[in-house]
Amino acid sequence: MAHSAFDAVEAVRGSPARIEVAGVHGSKILMGCSDCALRIYAPLQAVETLGWSAAHGKEMRKENYVLERTVSGFWRKSPVAMEVSKSRDLLLSLSEWIAFHRLPNLETVAVIGKTKGASVYSWDDHRGFLCVGRQKKVGIFRFDGRDFLEVKELGVPDVVKSMAWCGENICLGIKREYMILNSATGALSEVFPSGRIAPPLVIPLSSGDLILGKDNIGVFVDQNGKLSQDGRICWVEPPASVIIDWPYTIARLPKYLEIRSLRAPYPLVQTIYLRDIHILLESSGYVIAASGSSLYWLLPVPIDVQIVQLTASGDFEEALALCKLLPQEDSALRAAKEGSIHIRYAHSLFDKENYEEAMDQFMASLVDITYVLSLYPSIVLPKTTVIPDAEKLPDLSDVYYLSGASSDASDELEASPTAQFVDFDEKAALKAKKTQHNALMALAKYLNKKRYAIIERAVSEVTDEVVMRAVQGSSHKTNNLSKVRGSHHISSVARERASILDTALLQAIVLTGQSSGALEILKGPNYCDLKISEEFLLEKECHDLLLELYKSNQMHRDALKLLVQLVEESSANQSSAENPRNFKPDMVIDYLKPLCGSDPMLVLEFSMHVLDSCPTQAIELFLSENIPSDLVNSYLKQRAPNMQSKYLELMLSMNESGVSPNLQYELVQIYLSEVLDWFKDLNEQGKWDEKTYTPTRRKLLSALEGISENNSGTLIKRLPPNALYEEHAILLGRLNQHHLALSLYVHKLHLPELALSYCDRVYETDSLRKGFSIYLNLLQLYLNPRSSPKELEKRSRNLLPKDRPSQRVLKKVMTIESAEDSRNVPSSTDSGRSDCDSDDVADGVDHTMLNYALELLTQRWDRINGAQALRLLPGKTKLMNLVPFLEPLLRKSSEGRRNYSIIRNLRYSENLQAKEELLKQQKPGFKIDGDSTCSLCRKKIGTSVFVVYPNRKTLVHFVCFRESQRLRLRAGP
Repeated sequence: MAHSAFDAVEAVRGSPARIEVAGVHGSKILMGCSDCALRIYAPLQAVETLGWSAAHGKEMRKENYVLERTVSGFWRKSPVAMEVSKSRDLLLSLSEWIAFHRLPNLETVAVIGKTKGASVYSWDDHRGFLCVGRQKKVGIFRFDGRDFLEVKELGVPDVVKSMAWCGENICLGIKREYMILNSATGALSEVFPSGRIAPPLVIPLSSGDLILGKDNIGVFVDQNGKLSQDGRICWVEPPASVIIDWPYTIARLPKYLEIRSLRAPYPLVQTIYLRDIHILLESSGYVIAASGSSLYWLLPVPIDVQIVQLTASGDFEEALALCKLLPQEDSALRAAKEGSIHIRYAHSLFDKENYEEAMDQFMASLVDITYVLSLYPSIVLPKTTVIPDAEKLPDLSDVYYLSGASSDASDELEASPTAQFVDFDEKAALKAKKTQHNALMALAKYLNKKRYAIIERAVSEVTDEVVMRAVQGSSHKTNNLSKVRGSHHISSVARERASILDTALLQAIVLTGQSSGALEILKGPNYCDLKISEEFLLEKECHDLLLELYKSNQMHRDALKLLVQLVEESSANQSSAENPRNFKPDMVIDYLKPLCGSDPMLVLEFSMHVLDSCPTQAIELFLSENIPSDLVNSYLKQRAPNMQSKYLELMLSMNESGVSPNLQYELVQIYLSEVLDWFKDLNEQGKWDEKTYTPTRRKLLSALEGISENNSGTLIKRLPPNALYEEHAILLGRLNQHHLALSLYVHKLHLPELALSYCDRVYETDSLRKGFSIYLNLLQLYLNPRSSPKELEKRSRNLLPKDRPSQRVLKKVMTIESAEDSRNVPSSTDSGRSDCDSDDVADGVDHTMLNYALELLTQRWDRINGAQALRLLPGKTKLMNLVPFLEPLLRKSSEGRRNYSIIRNLRYSENLQAKEELLKQQKPGFKIDGDSTCSLCRKKIGTSVFVVYPNRKTLVHFVCFRESQRLRLRAGP
């Protein structure tokens, strides 16, 4: 949009002759007129400063310039061009030739005769180089401070119409062509044609680049003539001349001056209508325009005023660009203006539904997030009034130029798209929904960009508080703590802002369907307001996000309640298509795993809800995280007794060695209770069979194998006296009552295979191999018919008293067992037969039992003492029936004897070899020469008899050795 960048002020009116050239030196205006005179104008009140400032510019507007001096005949011909070198105080002019005069007294410094007839020149004030175009030649001169020296002269294809220095090169406008001339080598390179209407126009830039005119288009090129920018400046008509006054270009057109911005897309800024302008130049920082006999200042409008105009007209980008030109010393004012412009710009973009661009402007304005969130009424925020002073919203009423805005913040809130999504038809509603989605997407991106810094400050604030409390608690007494707390109070501003941001961001992300992004925020450190976020997520039915919210706030009980509810609803609606998310019981297990170490009771409480559906995973949870097993068992016993056995079973199956004996005993008690109830029912119905098994009874029998001796006595008391003989047998075995246990297997259960298995277990677990006698006990039971079932029943029933077993009772059991063994099992030293081996006893042996005995001998011949077994057998036993027992026994005995003989011979041979090796090692000789001496008397050995000590190094005379031995014997012990 157009605004006023320059003000045209008439400085000189009614010059005696037409103004051909002009320049400014200090506060004075130098004009070259058509009558070859140089006229100097000065203000009525002389200003002695040589620099230009805003105050000076305002002063120049008020002053009237009057003719101070006329130098008649300053040139022979009307001047073509004139330039003031401010840094060197030189006046350079082109008339008949190029001449230099010293300012302010106009002494002649140099007149370059070789430039006679020149039509154009270019002066490099920084390096002191002058380039002159004369006919078809280009001359280069260098100023050494006193005179000009010709550097070189180069030929060109045609007459030069315009030129300008660009670094070490010179850009020439020749006829209808632009060319780059290398001042060092003289090489020419073509750039592009200049156009068909206007002559070539070369405009230098302060950066060293150029703008080349092509009719009404200005093209940007670098010092080598290559395009440097994509944009083009387009004037209304081909300009006669153009000057640069950053950040604008001023083009002289036939009817007016056209001012355009140097920022793409180079828009029109201002048009100044001055008639018959034939001079437009920049001299010493001033822009001068001459029309006939009048001269005008083009005074720049102050930057802050231009910013006001641009902001009021809605050209915010240009206003922000001009803010960069404000003086550095006014950095605070500059930041305030930029912030206000960004806010206005953001509101304008927001009204136009360019939400992302609006958020970028809000970001640049550094406005507090609460201001931006006020544009979104649908976002619910925590109630807070604390805003840091440095972050307070800028007061828009303080910026005077904002009063003319098209709408204020309240209007924008009323016009916000989120407030007008009602009473639309279907198409309008769809558009409104899309608009709302775009607005919330932009808000989410904005909050994400702001989040890192705000969260970092909140975390730092918490850290500072923790450190302060630690310091207070460790280095001060109680009476000093209050003083420290009062003087080092830390506010919660950062956390409040973090809570506002995270709460709004969560809502924006969820409303735009970015559940994964919301989950990522909740899993990390966040400050979401619990109440608002909870209500919002419940309303939107975002249960997975609500679970994560509870988890991040350590509200595990609430999270687990919700999760269990969701799992139950998911199970109930498993066949329904309305269930968007399938919550499974193992999700409860996964949630509970990290809590095992910190809150085991909570884990136990909520694991009950999934123990039935996924018992294995629940038990793995209890075991993997090392929850005390006694605690788990006690909790199950009280809350879920039906699951207690399952827990103990799974625990045993996973880690049998790690289960305490108490828990094993607890499991056995549970099994036994179930078996007793089962026995009672069958016994009342008259259907009890000792050989009937249920899975629970099998588990009981297996578990009884690991029961300790103390617990075995207690369990026997619970068993019925006339049933469950196999359980009796196992428990008697745990009490080392093997004879009684075997009697139950043989005479009550009539299961010789179980009796044999029992013997095998005892034999394999007996480390001292006393288990040989267990097979003899079984053999005795097979061959002794006098051990009646009634006697065995009585002994087993009276084995333990009703109360807890005492040492005297156990001693009694041991007495019974030893008496049984001494009566029926002969000792290894007895050469005769035992009492039970009489003919009467032998004749009483049942044929079936005898077969069992023979089969036992055949199967376990290597585990039975053969001599004792033969003593127990009846005298009439056929020898052929004993062949399966005696044959491997004798073979093994023979092999053993032969092996022992071989081993003895081998060891004897090894002994002989060792002695032989010792003799070989002792055999090597010992060399004695004339220098060998006795270690005792220190005399030479010579040809005397000598003794060598075992270390093979010490030599002594035999006489000395014998004497030393005699002395040692005398000394005695």
